[in-house]
Amino acid sequence: MATLGIEEEYLLLHPESGLPVFNAADVQALLVTGGSVKDEDIQRELLSCQIETATPVCSTLTEAEESLLNFRRQLSAAARKSGVRASGSATAPRIEDSYPELTDKQRYYKLKSSAPGIVGDQFVNGLHVHVSIPDKETGVQALNRIRPWLPIITALSTNSPFWLDRDSGFASWRTVHYRRWPVQGCPPVFTDAAEYERRIQRLVDTGVIIDRGVLTWVARLSDHYPTLEVRTADSQLEAQDSVLIGGLVRGLVSTAVRDALEGTPFPDPDAELLDAAQWQAARQGLTGAVVNPLTGTLVPAREQMDRLLEHVGDALDDAGDTHWILAGLTTVWERGTGAVRQRQAMERSGMTGLVDLYTETLIAER
Repeated sequence: MATLGIEEEYLLLHPESGLPVFNAADVQALLVTGGSVKDEDIQRELLSCQIETATPVCSTLTEAEESLLNFRRQLSAAARKSGVRASGSATAPRIEDSYPELTDKQRYYKLKSSAPGIVGDQFVNGLHVHVSIPDKETGVQALNRIRPWLPIITALSTNSPFWLDRDSGFASWRTVHYRRWPVQGCPPVFTDAAEYERRIQRLVDTGVIIDRGVLTWVARLSDHYPTLEVRTADSQLEAQDSVLIGGLVRGLVSTAVRDALEGTPFPDPDAELLDAAQWQAARQGLTGAVVNPLTGTLVPAREQMDRLLEHVGDALDDAGDTHWILAGLTTVWERGTGAVRQRQAMERSGMTGLVDLYTETLIAER
């Protein structure tokens, strides 16, 4: 059975205004001082209003959920001590006009120099799911096979409707934001691992991107772990939703690995169709029609999700995840994605209600 790991990013916000607060160093110090979180459990993101963590390598979804919940509880407490609130929203609902404070790392200064306008707006958080693969060659073949299903994962994850103090009109503004980077969207099809490496190196050699880390495809092979990394999802309000996405992604990658090892042919939708499917998923979430890249038609989101469940059903059964996934999806269908919940909170109580939602859901349990 494939293992998985989940990376989450969080924003630190003012408890009343909802504006980002650049005190991640203070919050990190409080986390470590508390004793139950180690320095290596915390990663500093591009902006100093962001904090990231990652689960250990997990065999079960319960392990992943427990890891995320433990960190979220400690993060919430440390943020409060520091006078801010931690949020699992994938965008900051409002930002100030001044240029943001970067985390003090040379790579981030290089990134700012290469794309100052984009970096200045990078108040966005993602959810990255790593799934183990047998080897790089199999990983590339699996990457080829998951592409048509990435847009429905995007739709499920939508949790960033607000930007610049207004409703963006998109359920995932983060997805739209990332389209500004030079290498974005669904990855192309690669013949083999050698071609994968050759094409990435050619991109780096152009000097347009500063390093391989700026490959913002929504899925890629990890450079640091023997995993396929799916990066298409927004950060999530609740840990259980992060793990739901993690379980579906593990099922998708496991299915793709099986098909790759068996030599099963795979569909190759037109690149522009996949691009449109991603954009439509970001706009609609699960509340309307999404693009089925295999047919090029608009279909109800629930219908496309059912196709995904049928596609990955055997892998979910093998991992013992089927009940977990079906229960999690039932909850999402009943109360909506994070984008739906954010819009409801804003409509009921404005910015105060939105920050309250962020605070309450960060440590919510099933």
